[in-house]
Amino acid sequence: MAGELPEYYFRVRENGAFVFRVDTENRQRRIDMDQIAVVNIRKGEIKPHGERTLSARDLEVIKEWMAERLELVEYRDIDDIHRAVDYLNTTTHWAQSRATDEQLEEVTDALLLAMHDLRTVLVRKKADRLLSEEG
Repeated sequence: MAGELPEYYFRVRENGAFVFRVDTENRQRRIDMDQIAVVNIRKGEIKPHGERTLSARDLEVIKEWMAERLELVEYRDIDDIHRAVDYLNTTTHWAQSRATDEQLEEVTDALLLAMHDLRTVLVRKKADRLLSEEG
């Protein structure tokens, strides 16, 4: 039914979430959120909150959320990199066409160091991939 609240709520944090069971079936007809677990998606950990024992349904929903969340985080990571490429292109256009000498003086060293660092890592990783393909 439209407008129904989900059975579980995940309060997202950097490495996972706090998991709550949502209860609207009480006398006061208010929303109660009972924390049942803490999850860490990077470590793949599900820790019950307090002395609680998680049901098979709890674990199923949490594992499903973890898989979906990992997929979303991975998508966002690569999307951020594609955006970085766009930013590099717009930065190049800005530097060539609109930047003042003062603006260039302010950012040139930082940009050169960051680009040098990135290039070094990319070249090393590409060489590693090529060597592992040959081996």
